[in-house]
This record gives sequence, structure tokens and C-alpha cells, in this order.
Amino acid sequence: MVLYDVTLPLDATLPVWPGDPPIRVEKVVTPGPGNPFTVSQMQMSVHAGTHVDAPSHILAGGQDVDALPLDVLIGPALVVDARGVARLSAEVLSQLAIPRGVDRVLFLTDNTRLWSERPWRFHTDFVGITEDGARWLVERGVRLVGVDYLSVAPYGEEEGTHRVLLTAGVVIIEGLYLVHVPPGIYELLCLPLKLVHAEAAPARVLLKG
Repeated sequence: MVLYDVTLPLDATLPVWPGDPPIRVEKVVTPGPGNPFTVSQMQMSVHAGTHVDAPSHILAGGQDVDALPLDVLIGPALVVDARGVARLSAEVLSQLAIPRGVDRVLFLTDNTRLWSERPWRFHTDFVGITEDGARWLVERGVRLVGVDYLSVAPYGEEEGTHRVLLTAGVVIIEGLYLVHVPPGIYELLCLPLKLVHAEAAPARVLLKG
């Protein structure tokens, strides 16, 4: 058995979406006389790092992240090799090896190079799923989509893709770290924090193969 942790590390060096607050983790209590404990405080957007989007992210009255079905977040997932393409359009998706009946699809793209660079910085030329690509996935019955950058959609095209997927009840995982993961079938374990009345939540995501 091989276990891949495909979660981005949460610290101040990790880029965030433009306009979102930076990630801050700082110690607010340190050991001293009469206190043996350390206590840290974290401040960040719920869309930082590896996270799950719920329908309420864009749909008024939509389901919040604490109500997402766990059976979608755990189960067989296909890591698809989509390297070499700039956009995941319906035409491109139709040419990839995505069999019918696959519930969960995770896309390994050229975004992997962005996570391999140091120091990290936010890029706008990342690979994402177009609106017509989102419709293609919905029509194929996909229930969960994961991508290896901070948005499922290309930069500047976020609304259409999110609306198509979340209206159809498709769970979105953004910010996957797939740098060392070969394409293939894995058991997905994705557990977002159980945040109440929140449209997204950070998640620890593992692939077991």
C-alpha cells in the first residue's frame, strides 16, 4: 500500500487568492512559570491551501460545507494525467481517458510545476476547467472534482465553472498537491473541517493506492 498526502502545507509562504487574507500561524502562549503549554492562533481564509468548496460558495441558500455527504468525499478516485494542456475544456476532457461511471476525478496538470518552484508566488496562468468542461463532467455523472491549484476554473472565469458544478451538487476540491502522484485509481480520503455556516473549509486529503 502507498499513501500519498496531497495536502498543501499551511504557512505564511503559501500563496493565497488575490484579496484574501494571508495565512498566519503564531504562538500566543508559550511555556513559562506556571504554564507548561504552547498555544497557537491561526488566521486565514477558508479557501486557503487545500480546501473543499460547498454549494453555498456561490448559490444563495446552498448547502454549507458541514452538510456535504461524506460518501462523496471518501471512495475511489481517478487521477487523470492532463499535463500539456492550457485549459480543461469539454473538447480536451473528451480526449482524456476518463471512463464512464467514474464518480471522482482529480486532475494532474502543468500546475505541478507551480508547486515545485521556490519561493512560491500566486500565478494567474494556471490550468483550470472551463464552463463547458464543467458541463461535460456534470453530464458524465461526476460527483467530485479535484484540481491542483487554488481554483477549479481558469483565472477570471471562476463564476461559470463554479456555478455549473455546485448547482449540480458536484463537490470541489481545490489546491491539491499532486506533484509526486502517478495517474491511476486511488482511494480518496478527504475530510474538510466541520465548519458550521461556512461555504468552504480546509481539508486534509490522502490518496491510498
